[in-house]
Amino acid sequence: MNRTLKVGFAGTPEFARVALGKLMAAGYRVHLVLTQPDRPAGRGMKLQASPVKQLALEHGLPVLQPVSLKKGEEAEHALTAIKTAVHGQPLDVLIVAAYGLILPQNVLDAPRFGCLNIHGSLLPRWRGAAPIQRCIEAGDTETGVCIMQMEAGLDTGPVRLWRALPIELTDTASTLHDKLAVLGGDLLVEALDSLQAETLPLVPQPAVGVTYAEKITKAEGIIDWSRSALELQRTLRAFDPFPGANTLFKGEPLKCFDSETVAVAGLMGKPGEVLSVDFQGMEVQCGQGVLRIRILQKAGSKRQPAQQVAQAMGLVAGNQFGEASSN
Repeated sequence: MNRTLKVGFAGTPEFARVALGKLMAAGYRVHLVLTQPDRPAGRGMKLQASPVKQLALEHGLPVLQPVSLKKGEEAEHALTAIKTAVHGQPLDVLIVAAYGLILPQNVLDAPRFGCLNIHGSLLPRWRGAAPIQRCIEAGDTETGVCIMQMEAGLDTGPVRLWRALPIELTDTASTLHDKLAVLGGDLLVEALDSLQAETLPLVPQPAVGVTYAEKITKAEGIIDWSRSALELQRTLRAFDPFPGANTLFKGEPLKCFDSETVAVAGLMGKPGEVLSVDFQGMEVQCGQGVLRIRILQKAGSKRQPAQQVAQAMGLVAGNQFGEASSN
């Protein structure tokens, strides 16, 4: 297929980088890239380009990094670039994937076919900032990707193409993110091919089934051991890698990863009490049920087997976990 659409791309993190890579690999020429300004990162807190910018520069693509698209000289420059990106003519379509800036109406209207968003959920479920984490936390059994026609509302636009993906019981936010990133890139190419052929559907979202995926905060990572083992197991998966599920032992924060529920009859201890530590992991009493945690991480250290960390800290059966600070 001769892919002739004049495409622009707006995105920032790894999820978006995967989509941009798929787009170029399929033969679509990207005439403009928008991404967030460079941010301090790493131990030295040096300015670091986003994954999208790094890939764009590797391929010699023009990159703009406005702080805002709503007002100011940078916003005006970005809008002009969208309208004149191809020999003075506007883009046919602007692809948006985890960009991080709100697109005002004048930007949404600038490309010939508007703006298409790659969203990591089956809309209208999990509109908003953190659909990947929230679907795991809620115990959903499937999620997916929607290619959505953007409008002013928060993820309210009509869906142009979608594909479902099962959520495995072992999936974390990290593994599910990677699966959805690949699916999103593949679905994007399929959507653009249909758009070029003028066969891409436009289906309004239903009014029922709307949920919102609020942004994840560090404070949510504090483990409340009075909750059930099943709920906490989902939380550990949903908050891996960020912000991690935290608890305290002797005033020292510990992050907990890689867990499973253990079937028990009744309470064997107080919520937050360590019941056993062995090569299989560390079992902790919850408000209902027991959680076996296989991996622990001390502040400033790498993830290690729970038994190894427990031995180093003198953590044994009968010890009680407290709450970790969100700082």
